[in-house]
Amino acid sequence: MIKKIFFTLAVTSLLSCNETVQPEKTFAEMSNATKTFYDFSAKDIDGNDFPMSNLKGKRILIVNVASKCGFTSQYEQLQELYEKLGGDNFTIIGFPSNNFMGQEPGTEEDIKAFCQKNYGVTFPMMSKIDVKGKEIHPIYQWLTQKNLNGKDDYKVAWNFHKFLIDENGNLVRDFSSKVSPISEEIVSFAEGK
Repeated sequence: MIKKIFFTLAVTSLLSCNETVQPEKTFAEMSNATKTFYDFSAKDIDGNDFPMSNLKGKRILIVNVASKCGFTSQYEQLQELYEKLGGDNFTIIGFPSNNFMGQEPGTEEDIKAFCQKNYGVTFPMMSKIDVKGKEIHPIYQWLTQKNLNGKDDYKVAWNFHKFLIDENGNLVRDFSSKVSPISEEIVSFAEGK
């Protein structure tokens, strides 16, 4: 009888331990979910390390760019927005990508020269990355996956897809390629409204 009671207590104790030890999310999911944009880094267009923590306290517009796209003329509006509102409180980061119909085939040097010659781009540009697929850059993994960004799942469907990051490094929302960089919503965000 004592053995039976001891066995029952041991099994009950074991079951209750198993129930409380089982996490709802894996450790990796929990640690990724707590990351902000500032936890990432990339290479800039010149190949230098660029920690996103350098941008703490700023609102950020992130956009994947390409030189041979129907939306390439948005570089002009991006630069206009940056000249008007870029500074201590707001910035733009361009991520060249060749993921859509080979519309960014050039090297970083080609991209930099193109942007400066045609649009006078002065906002930060990063090295070319993948924004989707097997080689997707960690920043874009975070931007597009709810279990990592804590906001929502997003799909980068084409070049010049836009993401907004608040001054605390949290993802706010996205805009499709068709939305102008100087749309009322994006300008309001850049102004801190």
